[in-house]
Amino acid sequence: MKTYIVLLRGINVSGQKKIKMAELRNSLKQRGLEQLETYIQSGNIVCKTKEIDSKAIEKLVHEAILKDFGFDVPTLVLLKEELEGILKHSPYLSEEEKSQYFVFLKQTPNAERIEDFNKLSFDHEDFHITTDCVYLCCKAGYGKAKLSNNLVERKLQVSATARNLKTVRKLLELCEA
Repeated sequence: MKTYIVLLRGINVSGQKKIKMAELRNSLKQRGLEQLETYIQSGNIVCKTKEIDSKAIEKLVHEAILKDFGFDVPTLVLLKEELEGILKHSPYLSEEEKSQYFVFLKQTPNAERIEDFNKLSFDHEDFHITTDCVYLCCKAGYGKAKLSNNLVERKLQVSATARNLKTVRKLLELCEA
């Protein structure tokens, strides 16, 4: 069995798209996902399955949420090994934990958009773009940062979802449980 991390975008935020994690786990269990764990209410799931295709799991989770809860929720699925690699390659691991964020990209942005994005500059904020993640270092905190998930999506024209370092580490810990 393979271990997958499912990242949902925009659920249980400001009263929008409310989904109870127990109900979500039950919904996904009924569809064959096993050893389901969720972390906090913002759409972080760790599961195991015999399915070996991330895109198939992405589709399964997306359709389950749409059918069972009535929400069209952007869904991104990573293998445990992919998340480990993203964490390992962060250029900001020597920075304070609270300043580190990961914007996971559903699609690889095109080179021209990356080049344009790399021209941006923000006080007390830094970033590094790869094919599957935009690493953020927000020294004044993410809540006040100009670098945001919405900015990344708009400028790179990709779907994305952001997580902080604490969440990424916790998801990897849940993979070992």
